[in-house]
Parts: sequence; structure tokens; C-alpha cells
Amino acid sequence: MKDYQLIVIGGGAAGMTVAAGAANLGAKVALVEKNKHLGGDCLHVGCVPSKALIAASKEANAMMRAARVLGTEFNGGEHYQMSKARVDKARAIIQDHDGTERFEKIGVDVYIGEASFQSPTELKVGDDLLIGKKFVISTGSKPTVPPIDGLDQVPYLTNETVFEEETLPESLIVIGAGTVGLELAQSFVRLGSQVTVLEAQDAFLPKEDEDVSTYLKSQLEMAMRLKIGVKVSRVDEVDGRIRVTTEVDGETVEYEADKLLMATGRVPRIDALRLDRANVQVTKGYIDVSSSYRTSQPHIFAIGDTIKTLPFTHAAGEEGKAVVANALFGLWNKVDYSKLPWITFTDPEVFHVGMTEKEARERYGDDIETYEAKLSEVDRFIAERQEAGFVKVITKKNGKIIGAHAVGESAGDWMQIVVYAMQRGDKIGKLSRMIYPYPSRSEAVKKVTDLYWRKRLFESPLTELARRYFKLMQ
Repeated sequence: MKDYQLIVIGGGAAGMTVAAGAANLGAKVALVEKNKHLGGDCLHVGCVPSKALIAASKEANAMMRAARVLGTEFNGGEHYQMSKARVDKARAIIQDHDGTERFEKIGVDVYIGEASFQSPTELKVGDDLLIGKKFVISTGSKPTVPPIDGLDQVPYLTNETVFEEETLPESLIVIGAGTVGLELAQSFVRLGSQVTVLEAQDAFLPKEDEDVSTYLKSQLEMAMRLKIGVKVSRVDEVDGRIRVTTEVDGETVEYEADKLLMATGRVPRIDALRLDRANVQVTKGYIDVSSSYRTSQPHIFAIGDTIKTLPFTHAAGEEGKAVVANALFGLWNKVDYSKLPWITFTDPEVFHVGMTEKEARERYGDDIETYEAKLSEVDRFIAERQEAGFVKVITKKNGKIIGAHAVGESAGDWMQIVVYAMQRGDKIGKLSRMIYPYPSRSEAVKKVTDLYWRKRLFESPLTELARRYFKLMQ
């Protein structure tokens, strides 16, 4: 039996942030992780391998296009082996950075094993019983698979298994058109698979601005079958292939492919924790927390995918920073999610921060302005033949930025300046007055923010007086 001032359950991005922060402040800390290595889902089956695969598939796509121009052929299946090797290497390098030695050096005791509460202050990990004054739960999430007839009788992939595939499937059906489904679907298309994406919701990427989702859908449909508003009624294995039966407007439509990928969302990974023994309240699978991440037991905190906030690694990391002071010093820090951005790593990329135009109009009515610019008007994108996309910034009438969206090459990088402006409370005009190096992709931000001054100038009474003055002087 060992006593700790703070026990962190879950060795992913959020948990490692909390453990390192608390240990560096001098607290006696234990970090518990059920898997063999630290790093969590993002490292092993999420962000890192998917981005490595996206990068490899983008290169494969460029090589395929070049081969067509040169009148030769490029074998995506052979390239897939190198792609998988790159995924494995990326995970290994980052895993080494996040190894247990790093935490042990700063005084964190690391326990590998499944954790379960025995009481509100006792945690069992294997044969060890840990006593904690404070706890932080950050055990992440796992894929959720809906109850579809026949699905339990056929082999299927999830984000936890897809990166272990040794060969490239000639054809693939993806059920779910969320971020995970779309990123992986496009990657396999570019490696040479024929891909069909099936989505039950009537709306495509409903959390994105409508202009963004409409544009991205048109881009993706050039390379894959994308079916929105279809209900999957049954899945079967027929002669070694997967057959998916759907219902669309009362008609039955069947799709077949070599492999099936389920990308139908994620749920908190908390079942094994026995939160009932700790008297921690759970609603619809998520841990209930206050705005400062306290559970129904004030000495137990929860962050990341275990609670119903934004399901992103960087969001969990920010929650981790906030909860360190809350747990150790009794503070009430919280994250401002209204200024927290996210990216969908398709090609073109999708960037999102703040409100969509629809959300802004519902909240502020006519007290908003929208400013848009096409990437085909920005010299750097023209030079690189990457003109697909646009930028959209939403403000109140006084120029305060309340939302910003972009579709384009590396949009998540050059749009970050807008996040900084929003966090500072800067108005759109201040972004226009910045100096942007020419020719850079960030000039897309300058292009759209310049529209603010142009509008102010043309609608200003002083402009009309100036016109009259110069007319009299002729």
C-alpha cells in the first residue's frame, strides 16, 4: 500500500501533462497506464499513425499523378508497405520521447496495469493498492460500434486495428463520415484503394460551417463514393468479401468491398474503473464534471475524452494544464472552448475556431459581418497550384472576431494567427494591419481581413466627403 498526493489514471496526452506538471511542483505523484507503453490512443492508434499515413498517401498520390503524366505506372500496393513502416517508425520515435524513464526521472511512480477503484480513496492496480488524496481520471476513449445485423459475424477494422493491416485492400467501405472516417478514407484512396463512405446523418460534417462542409464534400467526391443519409441495415461476408446493405428513401442498396472500416464514433474508456465504488456519477457513458473538472467526488477530477467536451488531444492537454492547479491548490481553472480550434486533416485541410455563420446569426442576429476570400486570389497558392479552398472570418459589427474557418493546403498552420487574435481579444482590423511576408500562405488571412477596412472605407461618410472635395478640385 502506497500513499500519494495525486494519482493520475491514464497515460495519454492529458494524463502525462498532469503527472509531469504536478511532479515538477513537488507533489508525490503516481501515473497509472493499462497498456505496456505510455502515450495513449493519440500516439498508438490515433493522431500520430493517421498523420503519418496521410503524409505517405499524399506522396503516393503525387507519384501516381506524375506516373500518369510520364506514361508509366505506379503501384500503390507496394508503396503501402513503406507507408506502414513510416507509421510504425513515427510511433516508435514519439513513444521513446514519452517513455516511463522520463517520468521516473522527475519523481513520478509509473504503474502499468488495469486500474479499478476500491473506494473513493483506494485504487487497485494489479497487486498494488494505491491510496490517493486527489485523483485525475484521463483514460481516453475507445471506438463505438452500433448494433448492425450481422456485424458481429464479419471481420471489420477500427482505428485501433487499421494501422496493423499488412496489405492494401483493393476496395474499402467506411461506415462513418466523421473526422476519423474521412481522413482514413482519403488516405486509402490515395494509396490506390477504391473507397465508399457511408454516413447515416443527413448532414455532412454538421459541426462545420455550411460553406466549408459543402466545399469539402465536393472535393472529396472527386475521388471516392460519398453517400450521406444512408442507413446501414445489415452486413454480411459473401465469398470473402464484405457486403453492406443500406436503406435509402425506402429502397435497398448494396455495396461490396474487400474490407470494412467502422468509424462510427468513440465513447469514454471508463468501464473497468468501477466508478460506482468511488461514488463518481456518470451520465450516458460520460463522467459528470463541473466547469473546473471536479466530479461528484470533489477530490476526484476527470478530463479528456472521459467527459463531454471537445474530443481533441489538444483540448485534453489544456484541460490537463488547468486541472493541475485545481487538484493541488484547490483552484477553479477552466478552458475557454469558444477559442479552441480544431483541424480535419483531409486534403484540403479544414480549420475551425469559434462559431459558424449559422451559430453566429442564431446568437447575434443581424449584428454580424462575414468576410470571405478565395485561395485562388492569393499568390502563393497560385504559384504552388494549390488554389482549392477559401477563408471565412465572422465578426460582430464592431469587428470582434467570433469565428474563423478555412479550407486549404496546410490551413491549420497559417490560420493559427486568428486563434491568437481571438484569445487576445483583437478585432479583425488589427490582423489586417499586420505585416505578412510575401509570398506566404498567411497572406490568405491578410486578404480576408483587408476586406474589413475596404468595407469601412467605402461606407464611411468621410469617403463621400473626400469624393466631393476632389470633384470640386477638378
